[in-house]
Amino acid sequence: MTRALTRTSFHSARLIHVLADLSLLDKAAQGAAFAEKLGTWVRFTDAITLSAVHNANPASQPGLPVGLRADAHSELGKTLARVQAGLVSSMDRAQAELPAPEADALTDPTAGFEPYRRHYLAQQREIELKLRALRAQVRQVLGQSSARLRKLVALDAAFEGILAERESKLLLKLPVLLEKRFKQLAQVQPQTHTWLTGFCREMQAVLLAELELRMQPVLGLMEACHQDSTTG
Repeated sequence: MTRALTRTSFHSARLIHVLADLSLLDKAAQGAAFAEKLGTWVRFTDAITLSAVHNANPASQPGLPVGLRADAHSELGKTLARVQAGLVSSMDRAQAELPAPEADALTDPTAGFEPYRRHYLAQQREIELKLRALRAQVRQVLGQSSARLRKLVALDAAFEGILAERESKLLLKLPVLLEKRFKQLAQVQPQTHTWLTGFCREMQAVLLAELELRMQPVLGLMEACHQDSTTG
């Protein structure tokens, strides 16, 4: 079943709240440190690149519309919804097919967690590939419109190039945090496997929150697209 994704800022993203609720992250500390940490992601040369893009005046392109057509925005919205629904469906299907670890594997939490690690990493790869393609598609459409949208497209492409690698490295830490949670639960309830059901729900909640976070750039472009189609 498709779950609606809501727009949030990074420091108040659902992912932070989910991890904090599982005692895997200090929510207050993460929120306070966000701006400072983001500054360390952008190197001096990156700042020069962003400044150059921001100060550039997109060349006029005869024949392009002044604003984005409403039907173009509608089609992008349908594409976004289709990609989102497909990813969520894929997550649900993959989790339903995920085999439980063997009983003896649960006596060794590191080995017991391995199927879940592979599952999470596979879903991360699919999310990244699908959303990267979607983001590029949205930029392509917006790039055929007004000068302000073309500048936004250039800025978004620059930000993606600067931040994508660092973002991926950070999000790859999520399976590590989930392994910590798996081991905690295995230690507290070593004589029963019923905690696995709860852990799977928690893992799915983290994955959906990651999807929501990764969709923020696309949703931001879509919001700009909507404004352009209504204001002209």
